[in-house]
Amino acid sequence: MSAWVLPDHIADVLPSEARHIEELRRELLDTARSYGYELVMPPLLEHLESLLTGTGEALDIQTFKLVDQLSGRMMGLRADTTPQVARIDAHLLNRQGVARLCYCGPVLHTRPDRPHATREPLQFGAEIYGHAGLEADLEALRLALDCLRATGLADFTLDMADVRIVRALLAGIAMDAASLARLHAALATKDASELDVLTRDFPAAAREGLRALVGLYGDARVLDEAARVLPALPEVRAALDSLRWLAGHLADTRISFDLADLRGYAYYSGLRFAVYTPGASDSLVRGGRYDEVGAVFGRNRPAAGFSLDLKELVAVAGQRPPRTAIRAPWLDGGPGAGELAQAIRALRERGETVVCILPGHEDEVDEFHCDRELVREGQGWTVAPRAA
Repeated sequence: MSAWVLPDHIADVLPSEARHIEELRRELLDTARSYGYELVMPPLLEHLESLLTGTGEALDIQTFKLVDQLSGRMMGLRADTTPQVARIDAHLLNRQGVARLCYCGPVLHTRPDRPHATREPLQFGAEIYGHAGLEADLEALRLALDCLRATGLADFTLDMADVRIVRALLAGIAMDAASLARLHAALATKDASELDVLTRDFPAAAREGLRALVGLYGDARVLDEAARVLPALPEVRAALDSLRWLAGHLADTRISFDLADLRGYAYYSGLRFAVYTPGASDSLVRGGRYDEVGAVFGRNRPAAGFSLDLKELVAVAGQRPPRTAIRAPWLDGGPGAGELAQAIRALRERGETVVCILPGHEDEVDEFHCDRELVREGQGWTVAPRAA
């Protein structure tokens, strides 16, 4: 095997894609800032006990681990930034009111979390802490959708659910962790036969309610059907009312519901949402409410938010034309060289891209579209349109 072959599901990002990713990153951060979100930059690597405290087995499996050569302690490379942001809110900022935080940086996974995914996502996310009301859920949803719109995406569907429904149906039922994971997987995949096996000894109301969830997906009529067929438990009613309220405030968005979709069930405490768009193999955005995320840090604050992978986003956001630039000749001394250098410097200070054509490389194609060029006029240089 060649020494330069990269590990599986790890790839270089070449100029055109890298430029596109950076443009998207700036658009997402600017959109978050327009909502009042402050940028934080947690470290890529932390002591393992800090990085994984309260995160569960799934994140532990996804985390690369290594020994710190300075202290001898075990360290981990983050697989998700959200717990780190919760630590920042709880211990470093320690604000009493609402805190709005966003981030964008790489995370590393020991294995891809879905088919064809990278093990080095570039994760963007936004979190709002300190408000338990639905207003925070709605703000997280609106920000997520506006972030996608800012990148030019318009064809997407918002899918919503609420983990409180299943928790209410399972209240008082003793299940070991493995059986609970199987039940959640059966619900997510709508495996009715597996669900029948797992719930055969459940109380009738719980068993029938879980069976009904398998068919509760579709448009807003799903909420009315759920209210009719699910047990009249206060937590179930509250969850359905919340979903109905949120959908009513997003009338300009295509919305679906899948009340059995529990991906991330161990993480969320209420609303769970995902955004799907044509061309993406799975959800492009994942988010919801996770009020317990800060509990392990000694400060159990209400929290809602979302995250996405910019490398997945760039694959569906559509190609962008190369940036325009100004082509300039290469002069190393001689008449006009000083004036040319001054003209190039002035243009770059104004934010223009000026590409100097090196000797012998006049016809090479590059990442920039040189639609203009610097031409000599008298004793100076001026920018003129360049012939196609």
